Amino acid sequence: MNVSTVNRQTFASQVFDMAVDAIVRGEFPPGSSISEAEIATRFGVSRAPAREALLRLSEKGLVTRTPHIGARVIEFSRDDLVELFEMREALEGMACRLAAERISDAELSHLEAALESHSAAPDLASGKSYFQRGGDEDFHFGIARASGNVRLERHLCDDLYHLLRIYRFRSSTHSGRAKQALAEHRAILAALKSRDPHKAEAAMRHHIQQSKMNIGNIAGPV
Repeated sequence: MNVSTVNRQTFASQVFDMAVDAIVRGEFPPGSSISEAEIATRFGVSRAPAREALLRLSEKGLVTRTPHIGARVIEFSRDDLVELFEMREALEGMACRLAAERISDAELSHLEAALESHSAAPDLASGKSYFQRGGDEDFHFGIARASGNVRLERHLCDDLYHLLRIYRFRSSTHSGRAKQALAEHRAILAALKSRDPHKAEAAMRHHIQQSKMNIGNIAGPV
């Protein structure tokens, strides 16, 4: 693989990340059409990286493609979201339990720094929404990695990750939820620092149950 190929792949990944953030923020709303041309125009790129980004969005389950109709951003019904949150509570609760036993001091410091960064964001400070960038800047992502369970991490950080981000963000836009979610994150961090697996799992499950209560405000058609 030559340098130009690596550069193209890196650029395509950057366009994909920007497209994901736009979907998470609702700039491409659930159920809306999305095309190579729209991605290219929005991010000021050529059609090639836009095409690659759209393909990856499809592979990650963020868009669905229908022959002769095109691509649309994924939209879940209320029942879909209930199932997603039930799975999330079980998997993230277990990840947090394991993390309490295995997390390093460096990983705890990273999570704490992430929360401090989140709290300084204008939208969260105003209570408008709670947006977390993907990957290492995401509090939940960090806990999944700290669990030390590769299979669990793969489910949470690959198979379900971007779908969860969409609905976590939409839940955070409900009145009062953004600041409440930050407080819950801090309670989770405190439990992790105490190295108490039962307390950590309970704190994470409580956090997800609170998000689940907003399903009626964030679901698409039933």
